[in-house]
Amino acid sequence: MSEIACWKPAATPDSTPLEGRFVRLERLDPTRHGNDLWDVLQGPGSDPLLWNYLAYGPFSERAAFDLWLQGNAASRDPLFYSVIDRASGQVQGILSYMSIVPDQGRFEIGHIAFGAAMQRTPKGTEAVYLLGRLGFALGNRRLEWKCNDANARSKRAAERFGFVFEGVFRNHMVVKGHNRDTAWYSITDTEWPAVAAGFERWLSVENQQPGGQLRTLEACRLG
Repeated sequence: MSEIACWKPAATPDSTPLEGRFVRLERLDPTRHGNDLWDVLQGPGSDPLLWNYLAYGPFSERAAFDLWLQGNAASRDPLFYSVIDRASGQVQGILSYMSIVPDQGRFEIGHIAFGAAMQRTPKGTEAVYLLGRLGFALGNRRLEWKCNDANARSKRAAERFGFVFEGVFRNHMVVKGHNRDTAWYSITDTEWPAVAAGFERWLSVENQQPGGQLRTLEACRLG
């Protein structure tokens, strides 16, 4: 059995925005962020597969969407952030801390809903990195990523981001009337420095191809 010298519970995040190169994360504010989020998550150009593995949505009416945002904004676990594209100022997605257990130094990143403009770009990668960096800076020991075992996109993302696969919890949940086997991944505090360095190397690259298009994670992986 290993011992942890001078272990202290982790701190909890405050409302300070998190600034990155491509995005800024702000605590979800339905009044300021709602119109953009409706457009990118439910508008004509939204990703039709976005809601497949989430426990809520899609939303056919704006009123129901707004109630969902208001509930998210009032929550402290999950703790939701809006992702703002620094170039355009548009809110292009949301994600959250969840399963926050400061006494054990454990947190999760989840409830990820990125608009099409964020997917397969440095913006989504940086949003995850910013939450991971803050979580470990607050003294946490373990970052978790959980998803439906059938969600191939989420599992690929976890692997690209440096999470370690830990196994599958069978018959873990019932979501939208279907069984969910849940795949579990993690990064520990001892692994984070190397993982963070991989994020930082990748995000520091100019990532430009002819025509000014940002290269995707498929073309420039972490590590």
